[in-house]
Amino acid sequence: MADALTGQARVSSMGDLRKLPIEQLINDVQARLGTGFDESTMVRKRRTIGVRSDRSTWVRIEARPLDKAASQGQINNGIEASGLLDGIAKPRWHQAVSWLDELTGVIWRADECALITGPTAKPIGYPLTEPELSSDWWRTLNRSLDSLARQRVTRVATPDTEPITQALVTEAIEQAFPDQVDTTITDQRWVPAHADLNWSNLTAPDCWILDWEDLGLAPRGLDAATLWVASLLVPALADKVFRARCADLDTRSGKLMALFCCSKDLNDPQFDSAPAFEPTARHAAELVADLRR
Repeated sequence: MADALTGQARVSSMGDLRKLPIEQLINDVQARLGTGFDESTMVRKRRTIGVRSDRSTWVRIEARPLDKAASQGQINNGIEASGLLDGIAKPRWHQAVSWLDELTGVIWRADECALITGPTAKPIGYPLTEPELSSDWWRTLNRSLDSLARQRVTRVATPDTEPITQALVTEAIEQAFPDQVDTTITDQRWVPAHADLNWSNLTAPDCWILDWEDLGLAPRGLDAATLWVASLLVPALADKVFRARCADLDTRSGKLMALFCCSKDLNDPQFDSAPAFEPTARHAAELVADLRR
């Protein structure tokens, strides 16, 4: 396919996939994978499209600007890398196709995985009420995250599509809390992380962890911190996350990751008016005081 989005602007100004015509792209991916799509199941996001196939699998299509891929320094996708992991409640990865569209400057990729039919624990955004999660659900989550930390991966985790580094952590925390915390990650043993562990990537009542494209090495506690910060609007839920993952969150690395996640939210000018602003700011201040000791 010469141009996945015929007649559209180059990717530098392409913007949101939810707002663009995608008929040619969908037809092309169906042909490349050799299956049809049930378009009534399609989920369109800013840079990804998900859809159920005729062979009862789930296909995730992603557009990645070439300059973004180059800045990450790693072409391989976390979903493919997750196929080598075991002991984790995740969809089985089957295959992928990828290609460069030179006219738009986009690397397109379509991953086909096992279909998980259970609903997500919470749609995109912060939960406003506590989801009903059984003790088996929490055991599955804990077993999966403990197993993940013991695996071997070579990718660097890419939370919010950015490779995580000491410099990235320092920049985010310093912007929110200048000269208040030593941001040095002293624990040099980075571990594999999902790197986007929020409630929209977890299913219930059965626990499955979805969307592994950001998988990679990260400071210990990134996943626990991501889920904890995403739960702060519901104190009982945040407490359960903390109790479940306290072995990670009680470490200095885990506290820095929690402050890193809080700081990223607090650095967003639009977050000031968000319902989660007050609990996030309060817990971030507590973390700053704790890390100074």
